Amino acid sequence: MICIAAAGKTMAIAASAFTLAWTHSVEKTRWEEHWIAGPQGLTVTEGRIEGSGAGMEPPDNARLEDGAYVYSLQRPPIPELVLAASGGTVSGWHFCAEGTGCIDLGEAAGEPIRIRWCKAPASDGDPPAPAARP
Repeated sequence: MICIAAAGKTMAIAASAFTLAWTHSVEKTRWEEHWIAGPQGLTVTEGRIEGSGAGMEPPDNARLEDGAYVYSLQRPPIPELVLAASGGTVSGWHFCAEGTGCIDLGEAAGEPIRIRWCKAPASDGDPPAPAARP
């Protein structure tokens, strides 16, 4: 389960994988990352950049597919992903979870958005428990 804390509320999404996309604030090109979520935290597995420039050089293992550089990542899991919500960029963050649809986050200025893995709610209707921190 994935929990997203934004605008003073926490929502739980029944999924174990998601895609996060945004428009680069300078180059105005799309960036996309694929993530998996589990008890160890969040792990980014793949990236996709539609162009290069302004600090956007694709890694050495990138391959050009349909006009975008696609590459695999080997990174350790992180306990939480924190996204800025400045309201001053071209767009917010586009979050799509496997099998549950998409939502836009951080389009207006506000507190940072926090994404983390969380345990499924108990059968008594309690909210999801936070993931254990390493």
